[in-house]
Amino acid sequence: MKIKGGAVVEIQGDEMTRIIWDLIKEKLILPFVDLDIHFFDLGIQNRDATNDQVTVDCAYAIMQHNVGIKCATITPDEQRVSEFGLKQMWRSPNGTIRNILGGTVFREAIICRNVPRLVPGWSKSIVIGRHAFGDQYKATDFVVPGPGKLEIKWTPDVPDQAPIQHQVFHFTNPGVALAMYNTDASIKDFAHSSFRLALDKKWPLYLSTKNTILKKYDGRFKDIFQEVYQAEYKAAYEAAGIWYEHRLIDDMVAYAMKSEGGFVWACKNYDGDVQSDSIAQGFGSLGLMTSVLVCPTARPSRPRLPTAPSPGTIGCTSAARRLPLIPLPASSPGLGAWRTGPSWIATPPWRTSARLWSGSASRRSRPVT
Repeated sequence: MKIKGGAVVEIQGDEMTRIIWDLIKEKLILPFVDLDIHFFDLGIQNRDATNDQVTVDCAYAIMQHNVGIKCATITPDEQRVSEFGLKQMWRSPNGTIRNILGGTVFREAIICRNVPRLVPGWSKSIVIGRHAFGDQYKATDFVVPGPGKLEIKWTPDVPDQAPIQHQVFHFTNPGVALAMYNTDASIKDFAHSSFRLALDKKWPLYLSTKNTILKKYDGRFKDIFQEVYQAEYKAAYEAAGIWYEHRLIDDMVAYAMKSEGGFVWACKNYDGDVQSDSIAQGFGSLGLMTSVLVCPTARPSRPRLPTAPSPGTIGCTSAARRLPLIPLPASSPGLGAWRTGPSWIATPPWRTSARLWSGSASRRSRPVT
């Protein structure tokens, strides 16, 4: 008898991973779990054919149905644009979805006894919480063609507020420029999701920034996290015997390397992108890592998006040469994404069974030494 689930948005990807994705779904998921699947093809050809509208539609479908399960996709560079004959260099579909849904990407290593760790001192897992909004991933950048002034200006919507304007730099020759942003509301959502996950796991939480250099920008992250902690989580953390601490990003990287693990690390968007791969490789493989986007808590039912993360899509040509021996990292992220979703979408009479099934799959795939 199948476990009965609710609606889920399935997001197909690119190259060999879409083939592996279908194999996992047909052989390991659908025989055991009855799902109402809403399908979106985010393969690069379909994104190009729809002018990337399919990515936007997919994000709003996740918002409607609360759970999406995503395969790895291509973010095109110049070579991919030429290879696939694309109309333009489309943005990262993950970035587009994250900026519509908001939320935090939590990534955690899948620990296996037979996969040697490059950092042998890590006896416990490390969870990276990546703020999934703004910063470099929604920035405006351009090439400066020649000498001139670069200025930044904020114009208020309210007439009684004064505008803010700064001269950033005076170019004497060509160069590049970038402007990026974030919002208090998004940072607060990031703080709440990070504090709650760490409290659920009974692990300490660390936030890393470079507020000594970006005194206003990164300082805002530090201040909001501290305010939220003091107002809503300090008592619960002390009762659980855990703590929250802000660290500079360089100090935090050094601490992580010499620690035994067993903590949640809240990172800004770019830092989380980089450090999640560093942590994954330290535990043995970029492919052995789960990735879940947890959206803001203000929504009635928080949308979640488990995805198949690194090592990417695997080019069809190279993979075809070794098809009988497709490596574990190629399939494990997809399996991790598919096993995570049913515990969130099972209908109430079957929810306990779904979570036991998902937890059993998790324990079998993560035999910690």
